[in-house]
Amino acid sequence: GGRSCPNKLKEEGNKHFQAGDIDKAIECYTKAIKVCQDKKVLAVIYRNRSACYLKKVTSDATKAIDVDAKDIKALYRRCQALEKLGKLDMAFKDVQRCATLEPKNKTFLETLRRLGAEIQSKLKTTFSTDSRVQNMFDILFDEESEKDKKEKAANNLIVLSREDAGAERIFQNNGVTLLLNMIETGKPEMILAAVRTLSGMCTGHKARAMAIIQMVGVDKMCSIMALDNEEIALAACNLFQCINDSLTGGDTREYGKEADLVMDPSKDLKTILLSLLEMVASKKVSGHGRDQALNLLSKNVPRKEKKEQDHSKTLFTIDHGLKKILKVCGQVPELPDQLPLTENTQLIASVLLNKLYDDLKCDPERNNFRDICDEYIKSKIDPKDMDKTIHAINCISGLLQGPFDVGNALVGRQGIMEMMVALCGSEREVDQMVAVEALIHASSKMSRASFIITNGVSLLKDIYKQTKNEKIKIRALVGLCKLGSAGGDDYSLRQFAEGSTEKLAKQCRKWLCNPQIDTKTRKWAIEGLAYLTNDADVKDDFVEDEPAMQAMFELAKSRDKTILYAVACILVNCTNSYEKKEILPELVQLAKFSKQHVPEQHPKDKKDFVEKRVKRLLKAGVTSALAVMVKADNTILTDQTKEMLARVFLALSEDPRDRGTIVAQGGGKALIPLALEGTEAGKVKASHVIAKIAAISNPEIAFPGERVYEVIRPLVNLLHTDRDGMQNYEALRGLTNLAGFSEKLRVKIVKEKALPEIENYMFEENDQIRLAATECMCNLVTCKEVQDRYLEDGNDKLKLLVLLCGEDDDKLQIAAAGALAMITAAQKKLCTKMTLVTSQWLEILQRLCLHTNAQVQHRGLVIVYNMLNSDNSDLAKKLIESELLEILSVVGKAEDNPKRQEAIDAARTCLVKAMDLGLIKPFTTE
Repeated sequence: GGRSCPNKLKEEGNKHFQAGDIDKAIECYTKAIKVCQDKKVLAVIYRNRSACYLKKVTSDATKAIDVDAKDIKALYRRCQALEKLGKLDMAFKDVQRCATLEPKNKTFLETLRRLGAEIQSKLKTTFSTDSRVQNMFDILFDEESEKDKKEKAANNLIVLSREDAGAERIFQNNGVTLLLNMIETGKPEMILAAVRTLSGMCTGHKARAMAIIQMVGVDKMCSIMALDNEEIALAACNLFQCINDSLTGGDTREYGKEADLVMDPSKDLKTILLSLLEMVASKKVSGHGRDQALNLLSKNVPRKEKKEQDHSKTLFTIDHGLKKILKVCGQVPELPDQLPLTENTQLIASVLLNKLYDDLKCDPERNNFRDICDEYIKSKIDPKDMDKTIHAINCISGLLQGPFDVGNALVGRQGIMEMMVALCGSEREVDQMVAVEALIHASSKMSRASFIITNGVSLLKDIYKQTKNEKIKIRALVGLCKLGSAGGDDYSLRQFAEGSTEKLAKQCRKWLCNPQIDTKTRKWAIEGLAYLTNDADVKDDFVEDEPAMQAMFELAKSRDKTILYAVACILVNCTNSYEKKEILPELVQLAKFSKQHVPEQHPKDKKDFVEKRVKRLLKAGVTSALAVMVKADNTILTDQTKEMLARVFLALSEDPRDRGTIVAQGGGKALIPLALEGTEAGKVKASHVIAKIAAISNPEIAFPGERVYEVIRPLVNLLHTDRDGMQNYEALRGLTNLAGFSEKLRVKIVKEKALPEIENYMFEENDQIRLAATECMCNLVTCKEVQDRYLEDGNDKLKLLVLLCGEDDDKLQIAAAGALAMITAAQKKLCTKMTLVTSQWLEILQRLCLHTNAQVQHRGLVIVYNMLNSDNSDLAKKLIESELLEILSVVGKAEDNPKRQEAIDAARTCLVKAMDLGLIKPFTTE
């Protein structure tokens, strides 16, 4: 028996085969065949060995093919080998290439036909292989199943599709066809489950994603996204995103070189891009579907980094889709027969235009973009057809909110301005609205239309005074605010007469609180306040007006996200969290001397006023509004807006007593997306707030669920030396609190490479930072990886820890001695090492054991116990021969005292240990 048992040899062969060591596997199988008596087993071994030979052929053939991609013989040999291995689809691809290289070769064509037929029939038989998947589909299609049973089956299907093996099982069980049947039922919950399952199946698997595109069809996916159902449109958008990521290299699988030729995704990607552009201006598409089509274009067409050279997708999109996007911008929802839109569609379209224009590289490309816009607008302006004309004007508004330069150039064209002025005097409300809104968007300090600069104010004032229509009045007012606003908190730049700013703002607040006025118009009231709150009196009035704040927060939480930027502006203004311009005294002197404008600060922009405003906002529930705003889609919630929200959060969290309120209203969770993406300044500010919150709250409440692990990276980023001391300090405090919470968090902190930074700060000059770093280390030393760093030779880590125990600062000693006590308990070797790193160790230890602070003393005595217990008899002897024995006796023989009991007990334990070691005689109590 022994080694020559055929089954053992067979198992061994299987192991080698699995590990990819084919030669060893063949050797084992060959030995097994020699000694095997059992016919059935023999058949299995022969089969395994032939699989090995085939595998060798395929890998040899692959080597040959890699060397020369056109080596037809090797390719055909591999096709035969793959067929015998049961990899029919791969064999089919090989022979397909053979046939392309030699189209007249009969053998190739014959094999191609045969394999094609075999693949078809095999698909039919795999139909019934997996009962669990089958079972889920059965429940879903059964009219009788209860609702919650169906929901569970749908959920299981989605979960299964998210792991590779599960996705493969669904795929092999005719899943795609069944999922299509689910979609055909037309029931929203069925469609949703099917689309989400398809997303799972397409994620990170290029081949499967391409197969699914073929089987489902891009048109079908678009028609699902076009449905008037927000959830389904979002799920379909996500499916497109998963497919796009898998096809453009979000896929880590190795298919070998040969696969790349068969799996060229560029055709599919082009089809998808064209289909999305078709959706943009199609009447059959719902508003939600249009939003998602535009979002997908925004996210995937322009380059992520300007470093990438290739921007052909942008040029293609401009050629095939710019006019379609302009058509969306020009829609006037009040007119009949318009495209279905949501409140957000036109802003998303403007943002996309801006991104496309921004992605261009040279003037000819930019001129082409402008020309297409110009031509489109010209083709729409028709003095005989008002509807077409206001479409053109609205389109310019869209450009002014996107690539401002392009819109600005169009406003300056012959006749456009006159047209806008004429429309302002039209009988129809809708003409006036479109014209006034275009005027507002054109009214900017950067405006090139000299007309606006010279006539804008008087024109808007006339409209404001003459119109009886509230809607128009509000819009005209916003234009006036915009042209009159100076920005910043400069008190002396008041363009309106004293006091009128406050009057205008009061009017805006009244409109904002009036539920009789339509939401679109109330939004304009917020736009007005965004400009007016540059004025400190206006800020103060606004936060005193609780209903106005509430009304703004309600609007900020609504489905309409176009208002986010304006709300962010108001909050930044009220909390004074904008970039402060430093006013240098010598410049003020110079300005006065040369009679130039001297910036001054308004009394209500001073610190105590700002603090009051912050308290008012918090009381009114600003955090819960921010928590909703942060969830908006990235297209609308730009990096710029994110930075503004981070600034507001930083101002709100200034006072530690308010941080509890921020956490209670969901602020912790809301900060994570702001810290992970956005501008550099925005991310740092959001991380800083996270640090402030993490330092003083229970992390599981502040950052619920898995989110708590996402908090660590932003904190570690604040430890970098280029961040300021306050950020370093608060980040250390936050990490200390997290590290004290769970082993899982400690491991994550180590993984994010925080240790070298924390160790550096333990050397810091600044006492507070040094203390914070030491406390953080104290909470991390139970981690195995941290202990290993202290065991390594060639560094001063342990020496530093021992020396910190000797510093004259109770808190620092508690942290350093606490760390030393825990680490010497965990690693006995460190007890000896500690005595070698500095000659002062004994003196420091004695000082700890005599310390007046009971916590410091207790930690020192635990270190002594660890050393006695470290299996180093010389060290134990040295300790007991020193003054420590006397210290231990004095402390241990003291009366019980609840305030110092821990230290007294520790000293007694040390004495008992010394007796066990035979270093002292048992003492008798007198």
